[in-house]
Amino acid sequence: MKANEIRSLTEKELEQRLVDLKKDLFMLRMQHATNHLDNPVKISTTRRDIARVKTVIREKQLER
Repeated sequence: MKANEIRSLTEKELEQRLVDLKKDLFMLRMQHATNHLDNPVKISTTRRDIARVKTVIREKQLER
């Protein structure tokens, strides 16, 4: 997910995306713990996406 895509979302969509990404990260960690995760790089990719979403949310808060 690119920063330009994230910036085009509304605040409600960003909050929902953040919740979804956190759920995904939890599931990936559970799969990793039980050795069912095919690609462990997905964990770091999801963490970076969470950081991007949080950054854009903060930028929008500062614009107000």
